[in-house]
Amino acid sequence: MPQLEVDGAALTYDDEGPRDGDGVPLVFIHGWTADRHRWDHQMAHFAEKRRVIRLDLRGHGDSSGAGVPTVAELADDVLALLDHLDVERAVLVGHSMGGMIAQTITLDHPERVERLVLVGSIARMTYSRGRGLLMAASTLVPYKLFVATNIQRAFAPGYPREEVRAHIKASAATPREVVMTLYGAMRAFDVLDRVGEIRVPTLLIHGYYDIQLPVRQMLRMAKAYPDAEVRIIDAGHELPLEKPAELTTALERFLARG
Repeated sequence: MPQLEVDGAALTYDDEGPRDGDGVPLVFIHGWTADRHRWDHQMAHFAEKRRVIRLDLRGHGDSSGAGVPTVAELADDVLALLDHLDVERAVLVGHSMGGMIAQTITLDHPERVERLVLVGSIARMTYSRGRGLLMAASTLVPYKLFVATNIQRAFAPGYPREEVRAHIKASAATPREVVMTLYGAMRAFDVLDRVGEIRVPTLLIHGYYDIQLPVRQMLRMAKAYPDAEVRIIDAGHELPLEKPAELTTALERFLARG
C-alpha cells in the first residue's frame, strides 16, 4: 500500500490501470467514516482500460492523521496526492462527503477537473427541524451509538442486517476525534450559491431512499448546475455498497457521453 505524507497525515492510496488508457484518470473519493474500498467494484471495472486512483482520507481506513475543521482542507489532501502522482486533470467521483470535496476542488481549481460525479452528495447541509433535533441529540449519546445511529440510517429498508452491522463496526473504528471534527466540517459546508460556476459535465446520482441527504436537496442543487445529468437509483445513501453494479453502469454511460 503506497502512502504519501501530507501535513502530518500518511495518506494510503491505490493507483491502478494503464497510464496510456482511455481518457484522463478517474479519482474516487469516499465519504465520512468510510474508506477507499467503497469503490472496489468501480476500481475492478475501470482499471482494465484506464488509470484509476483512490485514497483513504486522513484518519480513515489505512491512513493516519487527525480530523480537520473544513472540507477545503480535505480537498487540499486530494490535490497533494494528484500533484504527487503527476495528474494534471481528472474525472472526480465523490460519495457523500467525498462529493463535497470534489465540488470544492472543481470550484477552486476548475482546470484540474474534466468531469464531476456526485454520488449521494449535496452542496449545502440542510436539516428539517425534526432531523436537526435528532442529529443534535445523537451527539450527546455514547460515540459508538452515535456512529451506529448514523450508519444504520444510511441504508435502504431491506438491506441485510448483518452487512449493516459490519459497516457500523468498521465506521466505529474511525477515531472519534476524526469523526466528530469532520461531522462539524460537513455541517458547515455550503457552496450552493456557487455551483452555477461549475462548467464541466456533471452526473448527480442519488438513492431514492436516501434519508441522510434526501433527494429533494440534491434536486435543489441540480437546478443550479448548467450541465448536469440526474440519475435516481433504488437505494439508500450507501449507493456504492447497495447497488455497485448499477453505479458502475451509470458511470460508464456518463463517461461515454460526447
